[in-house]
Amino acid sequence: MRSKALPPELILASESIYRRELLARLGLRFSVISSKADETIGAEETAADAAPRLARAKANEVASRYPDALILAGDQLASFHGTPIGKPRDIDTARDLLVNLSGGRVSYYTAVTLYRPDTRRAVTHLDISHVTLRRLEESEIERYLIREHPLDCAGALKLEGLGISLCEGIETEDPTALIGLPLIATSRLLRRCGLHLP
Repeated sequence: MRSKALPPELILASESIYRRELLARLGLRFSVISSKADETIGAEETAADAAPRLARAKANEVASRYPDALILAGDQLASFHGTPIGKPRDIDTARDLLVNLSGGRVSYYTAVTLYRPDTRRAVTHLDISHVTLRRLEESEIERYLIREHPLDCAGALKLEGLGISLCEGIETEDPTALIGLPLIATSRLLRRCGLHLP
């Protein structure tokens, strides 16, 4: 009797606890391997261009070490008035960032890439979301920073936590994209590889 071929190992090429928790929601077994890809953003590069490029670079770097595995990688960048904004390096930077973003509209570019060992190619999806912030009082910003300490979030906005209270509105096709991994697109990519999802 012929044995049924096992699906390839699924690897998440990310150290992000948020991506790990999101992928775990799908009920799949996976390993976590950090990517060694260069994550430098070019001086003239937009967030819309950089996020998918970086997601592909991460997936391809891990695939170079694990060529027979499905490799899932992601990247997220925020943009304000066309200028990419990253994660704040400290609380003072986060404070200045939120003061600047107050009352404005931040665009989030969240990319997911799946490297397929059967085709030796990576397929990438880019999710775009827009977040409009309220006019923020200094006291609100201080309370938020003390309670959330959002140094690991693009734009210092921890939207799965108290960052949501700073918002006037959100436009998105997939709320999980704002946390770091668009699960609607991720599920679609994984189903195309033969993985069984509800």
